Amino acid sequence: MAGRSLGRSFGWLWGAYAVSTFGTRLAFDAFALIAILALHAGPAQVSVLAATGLAVGAAIAVPLGPWVEFRRKRPVMVAMDLTRFAALMSVPAAYACGLLGFAQLLAVSIVVGAADIAFSAASGAYLKALVRPEDLLAANGRFESTAWTATVLGPPAGTAAIGFFGPVTTVLADAVSYLLSAAGILAIGGAEPRPMRTRAHTSRLRPRDLLEGWRYILTHPALRPLFFNTVLVSGLIMATSPLLAVLMLGDLGFAPWQYGLAFGVPCVGGIIGSQLARRLVARFGRHKVLIAVGSLRACWSLGLAFIRPGVFGLVLVVVVESGLITCMGVFNPVFATYRLEQVPADRIVRTLSAWSVTSKVTVAAMTGLWGLLAGVTSTRAAIAVAGLLMLVTPFLLPRHDRTSQNEQDPTPSRT
Repeated sequence: MAGRSLGRSFGWLWGAYAVSTFGTRLAFDAFALIAILALHAGPAQVSVLAATGLAVGAAIAVPLGPWVEFRRKRPVMVAMDLTRFAALMSVPAAYACGLLGFAQLLAVSIVVGAADIAFSAASGAYLKALVRPEDLLAANGRFESTAWTATVLGPPAGTAAIGFFGPVTTVLADAVSYLLSAAGILAIGGAEPRPMRTRAHTSRLRPRDLLEGWRYILTHPALRPLFFNTVLVSGLIMATSPLLAVLMLGDLGFAPWQYGLAFGVPCVGGIIGSQLARRLVARFGRHKVLIAVGSLRACWSLGLAFIRPGVFGLVLVVVVESGLITCMGVFNPVFATYRLEQVPADRIVRTLSAWSVTSKVTVAAMTGLWGLLAGVTSTRAAIAVAGLLMLVTPFLLPRHDRTSQNEQDPTPSRT
């Protein structure tokens, strides 16, 4: 897969994605660390920072989907990169002047969250137009492999940079990565045609346009189960992330480097999985891979409820996370390709925006809910409940393979 050329234009898009993704992973948890180290924020403020940035940013992104749908995607992507660059650069600037406050961190997290959703939706639509249909899986596999590589390398490098150069260092690097990403997207060059409107589409944003993405997902027989499956899986995984940190670093007494090792090493599985995705699809078919890997993905998380102190506990986390992340490495590019194939060109941005908004709001809500559950019961019990619910998620996968609606009906879709 790595040796097959997808063209110069894709190379620039992939490079832009790589540099911005590495910048994001480098700044992993940077706002929480700044709030704790520089602003002396407590646990409640840090939780509010994480949840509010996701939820409010997602709410702001709702009208952006319809707005982006009928505009050229590359200018939107560049604009979102520059927006993130400007917002993030305000943090080290304010810190250097002694003016950084919690409200600014909150505002920046909201702006970046909304821009993330708009950029991802626009880039998904642009990717579908940029590469041939038979190359979509290869392209998504490269993005997935890049994301896991950045996850392996970024957080340890970011932690070291913060230790040597101060708490806002990685935010500065993340801001610069978006500037470089914008430059890479501009370097693609060439003319991008303006999306065509049907009679049902007007130049003004209508209230029904805000819900079109959800309407399409929920009425599509194949996307609907995948929607509920992926949103619930990501919500359960992310909701237990802070609880695992509390359990391992607090109750069980693991050192920070052991915690980083336990979640860093398994990311190699994501790289391996993304490299295997296309070969598995070629051999077994897309639907069988989605069902098999999507089901296997659900079987690992319950094991995290049985972590114990010492080497055995550390090995258990590495094994469980390696299995989970390897499955995700296979599942994600296959799922992303299938989703793009199922959505008509004039609905891609709204559909991807609706998907991303729902996922982020769900993560924010479930993170808060699982924090309350851990307080009422225990950290280990809350992790176990999430693991048990994960076992239900395979029942939400589509039972039957379905041909792309674009292949069935070549006529333009209407809202």
